[in-house]
Amino acid sequence: MGVKTLLLLLVALEVRLAAGGQNGRSMPGSPTNISRDDRGLQQVVLATAYSFNNQSNDAFLFKPSTVHRAQRQVVKGVRYIVDLDVSRTICRKRDHNDHDLSNRSIGSDRPSGQRLDDLRPCPSESCV
Repeated sequence: MGVKTLLLLLVALEVRLAAGGQNGRSMPGSPTNISRDDRGLQQVVLATAYSFNNQSNDAFLFKPSTVHRAQRQVVKGVRYIVDLDVSRTICRKRDHNDHDLSNRSIGSDRPSGQRLDDLRPCPSESCV
């Protein structure tokens, strides 16, 4: 085989690999889309919200409200890639030591009728 033939085969192989592997399946180690109901994803989303609350100087707790995109990548462990929104609740951080986010109301329900900046994008990557 000539050098040109080998070069052509190499280019064809690269194009095939870049197109997503064999028969439309993803390549090993590449991120794959997962369901928003995935148990591991739910744990990562909750951990992200706890981390956001710990790092935020806001007086109110935030909770996850919408997961826009979720992917899982298996490399040396599991890596989750998540695009989500967090919303401000009506619960003050100082009033709640348990920080259980499952039963918190979103900020637009404030008794005083005051509107808060409810929605904040929160892209996250987490390794388990």
